[in-house]
Amino acid sequence: MSTVLPDLRYSAEHEWIDSASPARIGISQVAVDALGDVVYLDLPEAGSTVTAGEVCGEVESTKSVSELFSPVTGTVVEVNAEAVDNPAVLNEDPYGAGWLFTVEVSEEGPLLSAQEYADANGGELG
Repeated sequence: MSTVLPDLRYSAEHEWIDSASPARIGISQVAVDALGDVVYLDLPEAGSTVTAGEVCGEVESTKSVSELFSPVTGTVVEVNAEAVDNPAVLNEDPYGAGWLFTVEVSEEGPLLSAQEYADANGGELG
């Protein structure tokens, strides 16, 4: 069963966000496990603006291509170049080395607690 970290919040579209400033964003292990082997990432550029609930990139796996939605509105501060160069890191460590980008948040979209996300998606709090 996929792990859901209790200290993060989640979007219904399977992105996670931490409470740091700027906030770090990634995709949940539930999503990574459903995607299979991630082979390509298209992420927003540093300095660009993302809008909560809108598409800001793509995650391509051996199974499919999925749109990446921003869980918040704000300015992208940093993109994880290591994940772009080696997308397989998402499969190995989606909550650690597999983070995607950081955002200076101006407004949050609708977010779920870890328990709400786990209940809705079959993950296990870990």
